[in-house]
Amino acid sequence: MLKLGVLISGGGSNLQAILDACVFGALKGKAEVAVVISNNKNAYGLERARKHGVPAVFIDRKKFAGPAGFCEEIKNELSKYGAGLVCLAGYLLKLEPNLVGAFKIMNIHPALLPKYGGKGMYGHFVHEAVIKAGDKESGATVHWVDEHYDHGGIILQKNVPLAAGDTPETLAERVLEAEHELYPRAILKVINDKF
Repeated sequence: MLKLGVLISGGGSNLQAILDACVFGALKGKAEVAVVISNNKNAYGLERARKHGVPAVFIDRKKFAGPAGFCEEIKNELSKYGAGLVCLAGYLLKLEPNLVGAFKIMNIHPALLPKYGGKGMYGHFVHEAVIKAGDKESGATVHWVDEHYDHGGIILQKNVPLAAGDTPETLAERVLEAEHELYPRAILKVINDKF
């Protein structure tokens, strides 16, 4: 069974989708969440982890001289719990090479990469940009993580058509639904492809 380490910064709704898939869905018997790590002690995702009996770890980056030391601590925690695959689920900090080089790491992004990716392109900023550009569709992308924001190879994508009168909020709701369906599928694909 593949042990997953999940990094979060906020509410953890994608974490919940992964936890549910491991217990009831497509990942049952194939993967389990071994640890959830957050840079935000108030992240609701930590509570979601505790409710599932999963170790929930807060790491305060202010305790480290720089991002490399902070990422080294994350690496140590992931190793301690035997993580074989790391999933970023609403994790907002850039990973340093010492962490990226130590694990296979995947991320989910609320757009059809390579469009609307990069520094500062997260959450409502993405949906605002899609609507402003007049695009006919948006979607979600699961991709491998490298040293650059939203840059690594694409694993899976799911398209979400725009509707007349969409606001960033209404589009965000539908894209988030797509993310919740896509992330477990992408993890299963990686397992089946023997990454």
